[in-house]
Amino acid sequence: MRKSLLASLFAAGLGALLAQPALAEKKDHFSVCWTIYAGWMPWEYGATQGIVDKWAKKYDINIDVVQLNDYVESINQYSAGQFDGCTMTNMDALTIPAAGGVDSTALIIGDFSNGNDGIVIKGENKTLADLKGQNVNLVELSVSHYLLARGLEKAGLSEKDLKVVNTSDADMVAAFATDDVTAVATWNPLLAEIEATPGVTKVFDSSQIPGEIIDLMVVNSNTLKDNPALGKALTGAWYEIMATMSAKTAAGKAAREHMAKASGTDLAGYDAQLAATQMFYFAKDALSFANSPKLPATMTKVAEFSFSHGLLGEGAQSAEAIGMAFAKGITTGDKGNIKLRFDPSYMQMAADGKL
Repeated sequence: MRKSLLASLFAAGLGALLAQPALAEKKDHFSVCWTIYAGWMPWEYGATQGIVDKWAKKYDINIDVVQLNDYVESINQYSAGQFDGCTMTNMDALTIPAAGGVDSTALIIGDFSNGNDGIVIKGENKTLADLKGQNVNLVELSVSHYLLARGLEKAGLSEKDLKVVNTSDADMVAAFATDDVTAVATWNPLLAEIEATPGVTKVFDSSQIPGEIIDLMVVNSNTLKDNPALGKALTGAWYEIMATMSAKTAAGKAAREHMAKASGTDLAGYDAQLAATQMFYFAKDALSFANSPKLPATMTKVAEFSFSHGLLGEGAQSAEAIGMAFAKGITTGDKGNIKLRFDPSYMQMAADGKL
């Protein structure tokens, strides 16, 4: 039946039409989603303070900024086309939308974790080597899992030397309080709470692999291509928020207090999280990071970890199954299957004052 239907279509002269790429879809209403994390709270602030609306109106569009409670679910909904953009890490951008065939663009590189993710062991004066033979509780296949793998690599160990125990982030603090759990890998604010437990040692954190756990605003590449106004409005709004929150003024403090409250902490708690986050408050700094040869090298490491853990899809034959594109025309992986793009052009517009 399928064969005869296709034959009929071609006979009707529609074959050439079917072979063409989808026509550009211009639209004026968009939606992006975010979840609570130090580096993504600016989106909540920008939405409630009217900054996103202001920039959207500048480009004659509307942008809804929607908070979701479940991080992975937010990425799944984006991948299913329910949102035009979503906040996520570099690894999750590769292993969920890109691995699922959704061509995605890292529009804004907001920050990288610089101590916000860590590994804690019960006992004083412990080292990474003490993980050998232990159970390590973490959110399996998350950036915590990647952090553990990188730490083990530096200690001359591998995952075969220990046992990973999959644990929800919602249960992590309570689990660590039990006698059964001796080591965890997690992120802030959970990390700070666990690290404050008497008689424990933080043996590794993301400051020891700087620039490898990256926080992004990712948008659908086809939507961005057809609607550059979306990229301009989001980027313009982002850097206005960055300028406000980073200012050593009453307004800057008020902005961070707002973000702290919205994320369930106080100003001191939020500032502590920001201190362990390398925020790119200025577009020129994000550009420098995006243009660095280290970014493709980092994403190659991430792809290798993801492939070894079966995260690149059932059909993936190697860590190069998914192509990635970077600044200056650099690509990695399968050039015929580029599904993740680190496009610095909108951040460049911001740096040049052209938004």
